[in-house]
Amino acid sequence: MRKPLIAILFFLILLFMNVNTSNAATAVKISYNVTFPEVQAHYTDIEMNIEHLTQNTLVLKMPVWTPGSYLVREFAKNIEGFTISANGKEIPFKKTRKNWWSINTQGLSHITIKYKVYCFENSVRTAMVDLSHAFLSTSGIFIYPEGMLQNPSTIHIAPFGGWDKVSTSLEMVNNDPFTVQAPNYDILFDSPIEVGNQDVFGFDAAGVKYQVAMYGGGNYDKERLKKDMAKIVEQETAVYGENPNKHYVFIVHNNFRGGGGLEHLSSCVLGASRDAYGSERGYQNFLSLVAHEHFHLWNVKRLRPIVLGPFDYDNENYTTDLWIAEGFTAYYQDIILRHAGLIPADNYLNVMANDINQVENTPGKKIQSVADASFDAWIKAYRPNENSNNSTISYYSKGSAIAMLLDLEIINDSQTKYSLDDVMKYMYNTYYKLKKRGYTDEEFKQGLEKFAGKNLDEFYKKYVYGVNDVDYNKYLGYAGYKITDAAAATDDPSLGMMTATTNGKIIVMSVLRDGTAWVDGINVNDEIVSVDGKPVTDVNSILADKKVGDKLSITVNRDGLPLVLPITLLRNDLVKYKIETLDDPSAQQLKVRTKWLNYNGN
Repeated sequence: MRKPLIAILFFLILLFMNVNTSNAATAVKISYNVTFPEVQAHYTDIEMNIEHLTQNTLVLKMPVWTPGSYLVREFAKNIEGFTISANGKEIPFKKTRKNWWSINTQGLSHITIKYKVYCFENSVRTAMVDLSHAFLSTSGIFIYPEGMLQNPSTIHIAPFGGWDKVSTSLEMVNNDPFTVQAPNYDILFDSPIEVGNQDVFGFDAAGVKYQVAMYGGGNYDKERLKKDMAKIVEQETAVYGENPNKHYVFIVHNNFRGGGGLEHLSSCVLGASRDAYGSERGYQNFLSLVAHEHFHLWNVKRLRPIVLGPFDYDNENYTTDLWIAEGFTAYYQDIILRHAGLIPADNYLNVMANDINQVENTPGKKIQSVADASFDAWIKAYRPNENSNNSTISYYSKGSAIAMLLDLEIINDSQTKYSLDDVMKYMYNTYYKLKKRGYTDEEFKQGLEKFAGKNLDEFYKKYVYGVNDVDYNKYLGYAGYKITDAAAATDDPSLGMMTATTNGKIIVMSVLRDGTAWVDGINVNDEIVSVDGKPVTDVNSILADKKVGDKLSITVNRDGLPLVLPITLLRNDLVKYKIETLDDPSAQQLKVRTKWLNYNGN
């Protein structure tokens, strides 16, 4: 009886200690003051105060990556002037890892940390500060105490000069727009902050208040955007059956040449070209970006692969499911525009044909599966080189194509009762709302099978884990369409390489796997000097009056030395697919078409 009693007492002591430690961490008060004394030099100054400490040691950390962008970005590299003080005196610390600072806090209840962050990387995922505005990508700005990711924090922002607005999804404190609070660090790191004089307007949709913060100007029409963005919100909310936000913020950076986006829980950041809104193509591309990043508030921010939360901010977070998280979202970004009546059916089919062309003209499609592309995003997708096109596939474009196949399969096999929408809603309700966790690879596959009414082992083997050729006509045929290659009957030669002209020199930038340059040994960084002894000033002239099988002698400058390479021109194997309607589609095919495209003849 004695040993069990001792064991029970020991367990109770440990439990008491853990509860006390947890309570102590919870009682800690954390606040930040953000100032911009050297905004012209791209610096943000941070003062962090941690109060009510009871522990003897404290480790402070800076995330190495930002969720949604799968690359270790080493944000700690931008920190300088790091100091810690208590009771009016500086105290020592030790940097123990690239992004960790260790402090002896014995006898200290309140410490102040000060540091500067260099903010000069203009993208949707990194901080940028200059005289015109401050964009704070929070995972690269705020350090946090180890073991306290669940602690709330308060951020006070002292704006520079005449800046008068803060745009963020974080909640205001006492209606002060320059003081906001985060309930925990996962929310803080998922809530970018725009500070400046951005043009702010709003609209209501799906019971949610939306704010659009436009930085950089542009030829946009606010009233048209409000109307069309609301349609996108309503259409996407209809997929899942609810919109979980109370308010949502679109932060838009309008640059001379802009693009890209990054999703967040209750906001997103969009990169746009400020003068592109005036053309229909530019406007449609912007709406597609809006639809993509907003769709993420469900797909990946809440309905997510199981490994993408809780996050490990110190290391890579690996998943084989980015083809779902990003690829399915890439599919929905355009089908949503079609369902919302913002683009005609023919436009949508052209978009899908372009996506398919992108996949099929990437030699890496035969090398890397879309599951492997997802897992290796950290080392390949975000770190491309001159050979990436030959060895990798985009989980965006290939994932989008797979989503289209599955959508058509489900619609057809269920006799138009279900679509991919039903899968997304079921998975959202089951894993985010009911089980309150992410899904595994197998669980998502089971969700698809539930609505397809069939086993998808072979589909996964071929298209998810394999690199088989896709039978597009089988799936498009369900809706009375077919895919045709406009280049199939051509027999044009190709050099199989991409070049750029720099200071009058034609430099090889990439070569295409199994193309002419690849087979005959033309290398990246070669300078094309002459063909058959004649100087070349225009690479396009090399193929003038040439046909497949012709033999040429190309002189290149490689590492400062001349090299003569005999080459034999091979056929240009790039495809130019387009989606066309079948002659005399059946009633079932038209029914599937209507379900898929909300098709009513336009």
